Amino acid sequence: MTTTSMSKKVKTVMVTGASSGFGLATARRFAEKGHRVIVAARRKERLESLKQELDDEFGADTVFVMPLDVTSETQIEEMLGSLPEEFAEVDVLVNNAGLALGLEPAHEANLDDWHRMVDTNIKGLYLMTRKILPGMVERRHGHIINIGSIAGNYAYPGGNAYGATKAFVKQFTRNLRADLLGTQIRVTNIEPGLAETEFSLVRFNGDQGKADDVYKGTDPLTAGDIAEAVIWAAEQPQHVNINSIELMPTSQAWAALAIDKIQG
Repeated sequence: MTTTSMSKKVKTVMVTGASSGFGLATARRFAEKGHRVIVAARRKERLESLKQELDDEFGADTVFVMPLDVTSETQIEEMLGSLPEEFAEVDVLVNNAGLALGLEPAHEANLDDWHRMVDTNIKGLYLMTRKILPGMVERRHGHIINIGSIAGNYAYPGGNAYGATKAFVKQFTRNLRADLLGTQIRVTNIEPGLAETEFSLVRFNGDQGKADDVYKGTDPLTAGDIAEAVIWAAEQPQHVNINSIELMPTSQAWAALAIDKIQG
């Protein structure tokens, strides 16, 4: 029987954006697998609730809460410096923190929304990676798992800056693979399609009706589906690197190319 990389010993896993959606589901699944989990997000009260839940179910000290804004380099350094010894060596980093804001065409989009998406989806991801990666390379062991999107592969109206940030995630992941050849560090990009979480509620600034309309009549992916993809990639034997996983619900496919037909 093949022993998977995640089953050899208890690992320390850091998940950003762990207060809801993909991040919360992923943190829960790693805890269920018996690993230590660092949950990082801005909403401390949600993280504390998750810690209580998981500690009660899987044992005390399963979870370490890290209130964190991934766009702040200073805050990242301070929080990483405060990790207790048993959580200090991160084996798996899941870069999940990210968001979409607005669905307007580029000429009508809110520039503040663009700035925030770039700061969180790009800057936050590369800062976390740069701060964690040296320790992994020194130990010659580790796995960076980035949460991208099919929006980084296929354009759609209103996806402008969001899709561009996820295209960055895709290419950054590929370039990490090139840089880290020979280090034994693995790198994976998870690229979900339509998934029902708080994603659309955030995108539409809390408008529940608009968010619900996105999923009406569909059978979308769930946060748990994405967590299973993350776990599967992490549990492959050390000599196997899953470069990317693109997944959509069965109810979703690629759209036809748009054509603007001249009238008259």
